[in-house]
Amino acid sequence: MTNRSYRPDGRPGRRRGPGRAARPRLTRRGRLALFVTSLLVLGAAVLVPVLLLSGGGEQGGGPRATLVVPEGRRASEVYASIDKVLAVPPGTTRRAAASAHLELAGPAHGNPEGYLFPATYPVDAHATPASLLAFMVDTANRKLGTDHVRAGAAHHGMTVYQALTVASIVQAEAATPHDMGRVARVVLNRLAKGMPLQMDSTLNYALHRTTLDTTDNDTKVRSPYNTYAHKGLPPTPIGNPGETALKAVGAPPPGKWLYFVTVKDGDTRFATSYAQQQENVKEFNANRRG
Repeated sequence: MTNRSYRPDGRPGRRRGPGRAARPRLTRRGRLALFVTSLLVLGAAVLVPVLLLSGGGEQGGGPRATLVVPEGRRASEVYASIDKVLAVPPGTTRRAAASAHLELAGPAHGNPEGYLFPATYPVDAHATPASLLAFMVDTANRKLGTDHVRAGAAHHGMTVYQALTVASIVQAEAATPHDMGRVARVVLNRLAKGMPLQMDSTLNYALHRTTLDTTDNDTKVRSPYNTYAHKGLPPTPIGNPGETALKAVGAPPPGKWLYFVTVKDGDTRFATSYAQQQENVKEFNANRRG
């Protein structure tokens, strides 16, 4: 997280006053890199949520466009992208999701968050919001049904849906794909110790935003997604993770890390103690002042 200090018991300390360097929270994500995401299918980075490519057209039998869903996009963002690519009124896909009878796991209770798998999808002349959503959910179910995902979830004593929820947090919090395994280990370690996750990514989801800065008042929001106020996982995924995040949750590296902070771009520090975290926070503050 960012801009908050922590007491040794893992609870947030008081925010520093104006004119002083802000302290990062337990984890730090919510960065501009959210808009530069690597795509599983394309193997490249994109800067926009929707990529329209000319296709063969109806006469050639090919797609008229291509919809790109980057890793980590929230369902609300995917809905807006589908509305745009199909040139339908805003809100059309959101309403379709509520009545499309998508094949979702029981705990999802009809909420497709987490099941709109990041990939590149063809959009032909017959595509509808419901058909595109079903395509994404079918893709997610195939990925979640693989042996390594199921085995990884079982190894951690979780259901596949819980592993999907952890993967969505990892996707939102990790600064780079390389960091995902260690971020997953932090989440799992804190869950095992009964510590609140205190992730800004879940708080931002509750507040329908993405930001680096979170205030004390923000952490008091009444929401089951507020992992400062509630222990354990949020009730649903907070986005749609890709395969790298899923693999990171299934087989994270061993370690006793409980904290992490991105000191500067490309340099995320993982700590096993609050004292270590404080030292890393000092470096973050120095870099931020610089």
